[in-house]
Amino acid sequence: MTDATGFENVPPTTLADILGRGQVMDIGIRPLWSPTPRVAGPAFTVRCPPGDNLMLHAAIHRAEPGSIIVVESGDVDYALAGGNVCAVARRRGIAAFVLDGVIRDIGEVREMGFPVFARGVIPIPGTKAAAHPLNVQVRCGGVDVNAGDIVVADEEGIVVTPHARQDEVLLAAQTKLAKEAGESLDAWEAAHRARIDKILSDKDFQG
Repeated sequence: MTDATGFENVPPTTLADILGRGQVMDIGIRPLWSPTPRVAGPAFTVRCPPGDNLMLHAAIHRAEPGSIIVVESGDVDYALAGGNVCAVARRRGIAAFVLDGVIRDIGEVREMGFPVFARGVIPIPGTKAAAHPLNVQVRCGGVDVNAGDIVVADEEGIVVTPHARQDEVLLAAQTKLAKEAGESLDAWEAAHRARIDKILSDKDFQG
């Protein structure tokens, strides 16, 4: 399994600055309880057709500890998972669910502290009929996600780092964070004001 070590210390905001809009999931996929801790791990990808949750239920017994199960479903009418599924996933060491869909039993999920990022909650369960391959490319929150891509998620959002760029992006993120940590607010403010004033001047802004 891909090792996501180091990414747990990188905020999604930093990764978004490096990777750009195309690797950031849309704002509809959000933590379903708060405060949800930051999670980071390799993606275990699942595709569920509308109204069906069979493959997510299969995935919780197949994903390795530390992985984040990422689901494409495109359906908000039927729950992909409930309290027992989340409890088993948590017990098996799965780090989180990131779902382009909805769940149920949010009270149980919140109480057990299992991180779920999804579009919302509905009490109606899906069916279990459609078998699809696991760990194929999926589209979740507008981002293409492949098995082993590094997913980082917290209250700021969800960013996907392609597996092939993992080392490069982590190094860039750590360098950026170190630079920011060594900069005082006074220095940041001065540089920020100079940059904004130059942009305004270039646009002939008077005021």
